[in-house]
Amino acid sequence: MIAAGVILVFTYVGIAFTRLPRVNIDRPAAALTGAVLMILAGVLTFQEAVSAIDFNTLALLFGMMCLVAVLKRGGFFTLLAARSLAVAHTPPRLMVTVVLATSVCSAILVNDVVVLLFTPVVIQACRTQRVNPVPYLIAEAMASNIGSTATIVGNPQNMLIGVTSGVSFARFFAHLAPVAFVATLILLLVVWGLYRNRIAQPPLPPPQQPRGLATDGAIPDPLAAATPVDCGLLLRSIPVLVVATVAFFVSSSLGLSIPMIALTAGVAAIVVSGIKPSDVMRDVDWVLLAFFGGLFVVIGGARQAGLLDATLDHVNLAATAWGIASLHLFSGAVSQLVSNVPLTLLLLPLLEPIPGDTLWLSLAAGATLGGNATLIGAVANIIVAEQAYRHGVVVGFWEFCKVGLVVTTLTVGASIGILILELELGLLR
Repeated sequence: MIAAGVILVFTYVGIAFTRLPRVNIDRPAAALTGAVLMILAGVLTFQEAVSAIDFNTLALLFGMMCLVAVLKRGGFFTLLAARSLAVAHTPPRLMVTVVLATSVCSAILVNDVVVLLFTPVVIQACRTQRVNPVPYLIAEAMASNIGSTATIVGNPQNMLIGVTSGVSFARFFAHLAPVAFVATLILLLVVWGLYRNRIAQPPLPPPQQPRGLATDGAIPDPLAAATPVDCGLLLRSIPVLVVATVAFFVSSSLGLSIPMIALTAGVAAIVVSGIKPSDVMRDVDWVLLAFFGGLFVVIGGARQAGLLDATLDHVNLAATAWGIASLHLFSGAVSQLVSNVPLTLLLLPLLEPIPGDTLWLSLAAGATLGGNATLIGAVANIIVAEQAYRHGVVVGFWEFCKVGLVVTTLTVGASIGILILELELGLLR
């Protein structure tokens, strides 16, 4: 038990404090190192380590990555951005468009991919309108987390929860879509309240550079640097996305698991696309899959050693109003240290013995909405900041926190209230 405890702590310290001085360890490396140490220390045999990996979750992630890769190569996100920005003629409309488009897309597709492809377009749209892109990028990152709360395929932690809990896609959506809807409205109100003067003011004249923009010259067309639209490819691949989305909702009636539907959609997209499969495979985030695999082994070792059983003896988790509130607050707070995916993996074994959906949904909402508090609270936030930096825009840690702490407090509070109301009405079990 001691060896397993030391390895577990080492792994999570490596995840929380990525890139320690003079140590070549980042999050995936920390997870993989922890997994190897669990085997070398004798906590798990190699076969037990393989058995600890949840291949259902990896299959779900892989299938969605393949589908998204094909859509990306067809210029799906470029087309979506073009249609959205066509109505955003003023800064206020641009803000509303960015939030709504990001939120809705993040519910259907993995939110990390959405912000990866949307961020450059948002920056160029802001440059076209000669406004500071920072408020719009902060809103984009938070909208992606909020929108992804609604579905099992919205983000990696929801995929973990959906596969482990067995909650159906339709039931998950029915309970958490209201949370995502209310949280999106809260985000718009908070952003408007904090940035009203910037958003409402007329665009700056062409000779001036807005604060926070790079001075390398603005690109007049917001879609100039985006992937070209391949109409033929989209006509073949978009129906696959539509059918997959419908299949997710009726998966119970079809007798198919959500991972199987995702895998089928991914393979179907590759087949109908005409793209070389090896080219699609290059777009798959293998590092994220390795990260998940390593964490599964580490958590499996901790469970085998009895560490999680000892923790469960000291944690009072119940499907009550207090259980909903405490899990929201705990997951929201801890996700600032280790991000929401490692947090979710750590809590999954603790929730498995508890019957019902209440705590699973509370964890999904709390871990995801809590990720908006700081720039490091969710992977989507980091992606937006890194993409923005490459385009000469700096999203400051403290400016993000100024908005994030308010949004997180209000949205987590709203989520607690909505789920407690659903519990009292007998809709949750």
